Amino acid sequence: MKALVTGASGFTGGYLVDNLLKNGYSVRAFVRPSSQIKRFQNLPVELVFGDLLDADQVNAAVKGVDVVYHLAALYRQAGFPDSVYYDVNVNGTENLLKASLTHHIKRFLHCSTGGVHGHVTDPPGDEFSPFNPGDIYQKSKLEGEQLALHYFTEYGLPVTIVRPIGIYGPGDTRMLKMYKMVQKGRFILFGGGDVLYHLTYVTDTVEGFRLAAENPNSIGEAYILGGKDYTTLAGFAATIAEVLDVPPPRFKPPVWPLYGAAWICEKVCIPLRIQPPIFRRRVDIFTKDRAFSIKKAEEELGFEPRVSMKEGITKTAQWYKENGLLNE
Repeated sequence: MKALVTGASGFTGGYLVDNLLKNGYSVRAFVRPSSQIKRFQNLPVELVFGDLLDADQVNAAVKGVDVVYHLAALYRQAGFPDSVYYDVNVNGTENLLKASLTHHIKRFLHCSTGGVHGHVTDPPGDEFSPFNPGDIYQKSKLEGEQLALHYFTEYGLPVTIVRPIGIYGPGDTRMLKMYKMVQKGRFILFGGGDVLYHLTYVTDTVEGFRLAAENPNSIGEAYILGGKDYTTLAGFAATIAEVLDVPPPRFKPPVWPLYGAAWICEKVCIPLRIQPPIFRRRVDIFTKDRAFSIKKAEEELGFEPRVSMKEGITKTAQWYKENGLLNE
């Protein structure tokens, strides 16, 4: 089987490429000319450079492959208007869907996000929980997911949706700031830290992607892919502290001052195209429950997360230390 992976140069995409190669796939990586491709130098990966918004380049990338793994997306970045998120996450997705239909792709695996459900009012949530996207990234990802399912219902394209939850692991730095603050005793549990938090170690995530794409009964379905267990934010921080051999966070002030500071940072930084030090979206970790059932993926795909939260946090911390990002 020959697989096309969009977003292959990203954190999750790189792990997916490794997983596919180990499972006997031939891999074509669709990457932007500006992407970091050093990790592919010693791998048997065909690199195709292009842009999701260029229909001809997308069509050329899809031609000759059997399965498409669509991970590429515009994540949360400062300085981009809402229209750019829709261009990449919706219009770019449609270019890929059209090309996949033209070339009779055997399976289209669309990577959405558990964030399309937003705050889970009755945790744990599942695939049938109400959609409640909280920002432009989540809204555009939801539209991209619904567009992919439209191509299944209207045109018969064999689409499967995956909604990963809290992907982390060595190579990702989105959680580095939290690790550093916990290590220095500066992480504050705004709001008390009782909100639910769900993590998925990256190798488990990409294994779920492959299982979903290979299962003949998953066409037209959506699957939440998460870790075996979820915890509270306070529990997550305490586990980081245990791994780093420091005291767990204790200070629990109200959350509203942080939310106000984030609002001010966004208003000042984003027009100047400066990455705000605090996002209102990041404040959501202190206020919104994110916990899900993975029963559907377990029963229908044979999905079985193998890396526990403590093991994953330990491996991630070790990678931070080895790369000089965290103190020994």
